[in-house]
Amino acid sequence: MSDVLSLIGNTPLVEVTRFDTGPCKLFLKLESQNPGGSIKDRIGLSMIEAAERDGKLKPGGTIVEATAGNTGLGLALVAARKGYRLVLVIPDKMSQEKVFHLKAFGAEVVMTRSDVGKGHADYYQDRAEKIAKETPGALYVNQFGNPANPHAHETTTGPEIWAQMNHNLDAVVCGVGSGGTITGLTRFFRKAAPSVAMVLADPAGSILADYLKTGKIGEAGSWLVEGIGEDFIPPVSDLSGVKEAFSITDAESFSVARELLAKESIFAGSSTGTLLAAALKYCRSRTKPERVVTFVCDSGNKYLSKMFNDYWLADQGFRERARHGDLRDLIGRPVEERAAVSVESEDTLLTAYGRFKLHDVSQLPVLEGEGIVGLIDEYDVLMAVTRGSSTFRDPVRKHMSTRLETLAPSASLDEVLRILDHGHVPIVAEGRRFLGLITRIDLLNSLRRKLP
Repeated sequence: MSDVLSLIGNTPLVEVTRFDTGPCKLFLKLESQNPGGSIKDRIGLSMIEAAERDGKLKPGGTIVEATAGNTGLGLALVAARKGYRLVLVIPDKMSQEKVFHLKAFGAEVVMTRSDVGKGHADYYQDRAEKIAKETPGALYVNQFGNPANPHAHETTTGPEIWAQMNHNLDAVVCGVGSGGTITGLTRFFRKAAPSVAMVLADPAGSILADYLKTGKIGEAGSWLVEGIGEDFIPPVSDLSGVKEAFSITDAESFSVARELLAKESIFAGSSTGTLLAAALKYCRSRTKPERVVTFVCDSGNKYLSKMFNDYWLADQGFRERARHGDLRDLIGRPVEERAAVSVESEDTLLTAYGRFKLHDVSQLPVLEGEGIVGLIDEYDVLMAVTRGSSTFRDPVRKHMSTRLETLAPSASLDEVLRILDHGHVPIVAEGRRFLGLITRIDLLNSLRRKLP
């Protein structure tokens, strides 16, 4: 192999063996094995090379794109290798891991809103197009309308699957982000094997599954799965070959992706959970054996702070905890789940500082046994080490606050709000036993799960 770009494609295919697939055999094409970590490496290379051939992209030029993350990573891989400047506009619901990955490649990241639709100035595609127009000589890639997008799948992904399945295949399950994968595969299999069914896996909230069932474009909802689902019909997409469509909830997607890791040791992202959940539904609905392929679109290492984080799942309402009907239900991290998200009074300020960073919190309860004896926050540590002779080796007890606002679990929400209004942290305790803290974000998370 001459360079890393030559490693794009020819990804392995593995059979699912530990799920109930009904009468069918289900296979996963591991697109996570591409050098940039996702199926979008294929279109990143295809779209940039097409622009080079057409003279739209000159050496040292600037590439601009709107992306949910993985197309950006594919473009970043190719742009870095070829020496292009890359500006990416991404919605603010994307995982931190994807953003850090993009920046590591040298891409310039512009974050924009994920709660607005097409036509709004802050909609990520409109924002990217505007940046491209205002940047001299810039190329707006526009994966949603770029014919080199489906061409990559028609000429590489489709032939690979057909060969790996020994020309024996009944259905392929795809999602739609830009529509390139499903369009390219539809074109390939119409020529190579017209009997192969295309099946759509769509996040609940996206308009696409309903559109295929009713012929009408409805109002989009919201979803947390990244990279697939749309609030419009992408211009590049050809959905005419879709035989069935399945709408998959976020909860199903996250659960199935985690189950895939537990059962098959395949570490996959949230869109893979959607595809696999739909593929399993399709397989279990069959009355005779079929051979079905779907994709591991990217790796789960891009979602460690989200769907593989139990606290994030709980904050989003996807992980159930025991309910008490009192203030304990508002605690974001109950004491039995806190592990080391606290300090002892004899721990050092350095220990407290390390736990602030590790757990992304700004204050910690100071415990002695089961009881709370104080609170220490970032400001306490900052003041300690910038004034007088204190150092990071000082014990926490020397600098913690002992002015504690403690509530019994049976206390009212009004009492919680009163304490927060005074800039303090409500502490829930049962007698001497510490149960947890209620922060502003804990309260907001609880209200968000209950209110529209």
